[in-house]
Amino acid sequence: MADRVLVPYDGSPLADEALEFTLERFPDAAITALYVIEIPAQHVSLLDGPELQLPVTDRARSYATMILEEAIELAAAHDREIATTLEAGKPEHRIVARVSDDAFDLIVMGSHGRDGLSRLLLGSVAEAVVRRAPVPVVVVR
Repeated sequence: MADRVLVPYDGSPLADEALEFTLERFPDAAITALYVIEIPAQHVSLLDGPELQLPVTDRARSYATMILEEAIELAAAHDREIATTLEAGKPEHRIVARVSDDAFDLIVMGSHGRDGLSRLLLGSVAEAVVRRAPVPVVVVR
């Protein structure tokens, strides 16, 4: 059984389903919803350094905070509390890094997010996380 579950959350219907799945299937787990503000690859490649602070606009940060509030409200509707966190960068990299940094046992995520269908059966971010994650990944579709 998973004690700590990370749910990448972007406010899409499948992200809602992934969070609801986690809330229902892991009633005793500590759950963290993660929103990643995507930084275009061409901007990330220009930056260098171990403690990289990527530029994020106030508008992007406000939007991300609003999306994470939706996750908190969804959890409250299930009589649960969750933690939230905000990252910036390439989503699949930030998700995998967060799992390693904070010792999560499991990732539960939707198969596609707000950015549309880039793959037929599995979104590109979900596919990359499944391939790189050091822990099991449950993909909700």
